Amino acid sequence: MEFLQQLNIKRENAGTSTGSQWIDSPGILIESYSPVDGKLIAAVSATDADSYEKVVGKALEAFPEWRLWPAPRRGEIVRQIGEALRYYKELLGKLVSYEMGKSLQEGLGEVQEMIDICDFAVGLSRQLHGLTMHSERPGHRMYEQWHPLGIAGIISAFNFPVAVWSWNSMLAWVCGDVCIWKPSEKTPLCGIACQHIVSGVFRKNNVPEGVSGLVNGGPELGRRIAEDTRIPLISATGSTRMGKAVGSAVGSRLGRALLELGGNNAIIISRDADPDIAILGALFGAVGTAGQRCTTTRRLIIQESVYEKVRDRLISAYSQLRIGNPLDEHNHVGPLIDRQAVDLYLRAIEACKAEGGHFLVEGGVLSGDGYESGCYVRPCIAEAAPHFRIVRQETFAPILYLLKYDTLEEAIAIQNDTPQGLSSAIMTLNLREAELFLSQAGSDCGIANVNIGTSGAEIGGAFGGEKETGGGRESGSDAWKSYMRRQTNTINFSKQLPLAQGIRFDISE
Repeated sequence: MEFLQQLNIKRENAGTSTGSQWIDSPGILIESYSPVDGKLIAAVSATDADSYEKVVGKALEAFPEWRLWPAPRRGEIVRQIGEALRYYKELLGKLVSYEMGKSLQEGLGEVQEMIDICDFAVGLSRQLHGLTMHSERPGHRMYEQWHPLGIAGIISAFNFPVAVWSWNSMLAWVCGDVCIWKPSEKTPLCGIACQHIVSGVFRKNNVPEGVSGLVNGGPELGRRIAEDTRIPLISATGSTRMGKAVGSAVGSRLGRALLELGGNNAIIISRDADPDIAILGALFGAVGTAGQRCTTTRRLIIQESVYEKVRDRLISAYSQLRIGNPLDEHNHVGPLIDRQAVDLYLRAIEACKAEGGHFLVEGGVLSGDGYESGCYVRPCIAEAAPHFRIVRQETFAPILYLLKYDTLEEAIAIQNDTPQGLSSAIMTLNLREAELFLSQAGSDCGIANVNIGTSGAEIGGAFGGEKETGGGRESGSDAWKSYMRRQTNTINFSKQLPLAQGIRFDISE
């Protein structure tokens, strides 16, 4: 396809880069098949041990110089990356859609999210501020400042193959860090394309080689990065199982881990909800990206007095969904990432039925013209109970569980009764209900919304969740502090040396 050539994607690609220099490791090839049509797009050479050492070595060389660039100057580089992404938006959006399988609108939206975080980071580059504090000692001044950490290791997932990397790298770069990125082995070509785009900007501005490193591989490479004591920060996005392994490896060496893991997100629909907003929010939340978002709506907790109306409208809405090639903008739902994801989807359906779940909209795998990849499935709806094991688990697929509640306190308890704590929402026009949901007695998630769905977070707010979601925060607000180290400074400009807490330490002459 023409857009692949324009993004410098070849039939076989070197999978390792120190910036503008590409290293073609001999040995294993990572083949990327499109879930859209099942065809081989291209292959990428996996990073071997020697190539990995070259990338880390270059990053270590680059950091002492890069951290001395004034932060606004680093911000100017990120501004130019944002401009380059604007130029490549349509091409990169198509690649995201074709390699990952999300709709073209979502692919373009993901690139727009990259552009937005560049804009945010540019402004941030002039606001890396610390506090000043009053000292208890006369003639003293106290303040804090923030310094870059060093190498930020970024391990990203297939479902957002470019945006999550940008959340981390753009902030890390303006903070003065250098980055090494391992994209998902399921979407390696998106990483290759981004590295080409960024390296073009870096070359024009004489950015030190090694500020942007790229490696490709599977779980073994992820473990190598997590265990590497030369990488002080690991930002990892993926499953809770993966996050526990990364967190354990990083914690054992007293490194810093920023974890964005699984979600089992719910929308509470009150009797006082606007029904049109509630249905649209639930629909997109449940089927967007074919249910492969960490913020996907997986549970719908509906007040029993409006349960039947909501249920019937959802069934009608699902009957209007168009499933097919995500590059066709008329389609709502594209494929799952691969056959393994399809198997997990089918197993979850069977598990729900085995526990007593009743399917209102049946699932299944689609076949025939346009579905040759075997990755297209029907979004489905099941009536279930909160205690079902499968309801408490995250399945990366478009399966929506309907649950009933009586009081709002009961609904909040149902919502919070899962191991994950990423995103949550309530649909209500009742001010008291909204405020209770957002209070200390309400949602225990990192994200809590009123009258919008669980997915579609903006970059201005910190993104992340609690419990088995990992506790990390990326993107907006003060998430930049994750990429820096805090230093408290005290300056004595008096002619005495008073000690804190009134301690006396006199030495007689």
